[in-house]
Amino acid sequence: MKKILIILGCLSIAQTVYGLDIVYPNYNAVTIAAPSSFFVGSADTDKPLTINGNTVPVHPSGGFAYVVPLSTGKNTFKIKSGTEELNYVIMKPPAPPAGTYKAPEFKEFENLKYAIVTNDKSPLRSTPVDSGINRIAHLQKNMPLIIDGEKGNFYRVILGSQKNGWIWKGNIKLEESGESLAELKGYDYIDSDEFFIFVFHLDKMTPFELVETSPFLIKFYNVKNYPDNTYVMDFPVEKSMQKGRLLGYSGQFSGTDFILKIRKPVITDEKQTLKNIRIAVDAGHGGSERGTTGCLGDKEKDVMLEYAKLLENELKKRGADVIMTRKGDDYKDLNERVELANSENALFFISLHGNALPDGKDPNANSGTGIYYYYNQAKPLADDIIKEMTSRLGMKNDKVRQQSFAVVRNTNALSILIEIGYMINPSDNAKMINKDFQKKTAKAIADGIENFLKN
Repeated sequence: MKKILIILGCLSIAQTVYGLDIVYPNYNAVTIAAPSSFFVGSADTDKPLTINGNTVPVHPSGGFAYVVPLSTGKNTFKIKSGTEELNYVIMKPPAPPAGTYKAPEFKEFENLKYAIVTNDKSPLRSTPVDSGINRIAHLQKNMPLIIDGEKGNFYRVILGSQKNGWIWKGNIKLEESGESLAELKGYDYIDSDEFFIFVFHLDKMTPFELVETSPFLIKFYNVKNYPDNTYVMDFPVEKSMQKGRLLGYSGQFSGTDFILKIRKPVITDEKQTLKNIRIAVDAGHGGSERGTTGCLGDKEKDVMLEYAKLLENELKKRGADVIMTRKGDDYKDLNERVELANSENALFFISLHGNALPDGKDPNANSGTGIYYYYNQAKPLADDIIKEMTSRLGMKNDKVRQQSFAVVRNTNALSILIEIGYMINPSDNAKMINKDFQKKTAKAIADGIENFLKN
């Protein structure tokens, strides 16, 4: 990034003038299969900016984003700002011939097959599609399964006598034989300060499902001596709700015992709502994983760390017990972040990010703050926070959405992922790197958490 610092007069007023720089595409001679792409970068606001002779608006901050259509083959672009000039090539491959893709068909086996799960947290899905909100549960390593067919890269899993699921073939190992049904020998209740704990005693692991309804349900599939080979137990969750809202739960096997933990309501301090409330703050990306890059060259990993530190300080001022998933420019994989929050029994998990877009979209037409959740119990928290952020920060409401992100899917806390704004949108980016805006954002998030606990 070319930056020129100009000192004006004896008052030493500093102004940054940006030379012509492209942050996306990340490198020249890139191949992109979409019908369009975009150039994102910075330029001198006092000089005309053109791409292939077309005038490109430059934001007062120096950032710009410009959509370019792509034709099959070689696309050449001449980018000029005053006397500066950059040349880029984008290759677009030809589309595959029509009719070359054939959807896989379901093949039912003549005889049942048995399998063992080989990877922890293997998704058991409601459909044979490797994405989206279609997960029934996350199965543990060595769990036995009954398989009755296949479709493409998925095996169909028998769940009781009335239901099926799907699991990716790479997550299981077929066995020559196996036992079809488990036996439930009873359960125990354990009381603790923070959780209602139920321990179900089975003779082996078996597929299960936790259902966020009222009442809260647990379902064990392929269990002997129950209708449809399915054991169902419901819990009067009203006792574990905070004003009608669940505050987190977890369920997993320990050996052949299944341990279900449902968080009890928290007692908040009348003067300090967040006093002693445990909150995990997650600065997205870090280390070798830089995330997206803003128009002016700011890396998402660095910007989000600044937000995380400000949020940490704001929450601590309000009495919260804050857990930082990273405190510096460290690489932490998604499981490490989740496990830290889980091991500390965090009540809230807040992951901070800057948004981007795939090719084929328009950075200038997409802006604002969006919040993602996976479990329904976290949606009211997301609603309270986005209300505070959009009303006080002047950001467009880019909606609260359900999405299957690992950091909000695998935590036991109320977990959300906040896209503060689009770093590739010049207007959003200018706000997001503003220090005053960052402080206001931290306060808005903290207020949203307090509102969730109060209302």
